[in-house]
Amino acid sequence: MNLPNKLTIFRMILIPFFVVFMKVPVGGGEIHRYIALVVFVVASLTDSLDGYIARRDNLVTDFGKFMDPLADKLLVCAAMICLIDTDQLPSWVVIVIISREFIISGFRLIAADNGIVIAASKWGKLKTICQMVMIILLLVNLGGDVAHVLEQVLIYLALALTVISLIDYLCKNKQVMSSQK
Repeated sequence: MNLPNKLTIFRMILIPFFVVFMKVPVGGGEIHRYIALVVFVVASLTDSLDGYIARRDNLVTDFGKFMDPLADKLLVCAAMICLIDTDQLPSWVVIVIISREFIISGFRLIAADNGIVIAASKWGKLKTICQMVMIILLLVNLGGDVAHVLEQVLIYLALALTVISLIDYLCKNKQVMSSQK
């Protein structure tokens, strides 16, 4: 197994740790939330790192094309679900975003069944970056009016990019539905 794929698996392993630190108070105050923030940032950075290394060293694999976006989805969805409980993220936004992820995952499974591996698009990557930045800002929880406006802008930008990337993905890969076995 190559290094980019190991980084993808490492990102997936970090998800339960993130959730535990988000949900289980450790020590006094909000320390558990800051530990969760560090875990999320480290996991997010592995996303950029594994893709960079895979392209630089020509280590792109079908495993990576499939599992890297899945690891991103798991990380982002876990974080957004945790942020519903803190009242920082509306549940309907999370439902729309997770619905997109299920649609795309199902689409990828159909494609894989037909021998087609579909890598993430630029819109999908931009969506993921925006979602990760949004989550980091929400986890930092700066408070104040300016931070609140910025958080809201990022929430709705992430939502818009989610819908745009879904439409782009379906339009560019409509042949998958017509080429079913």
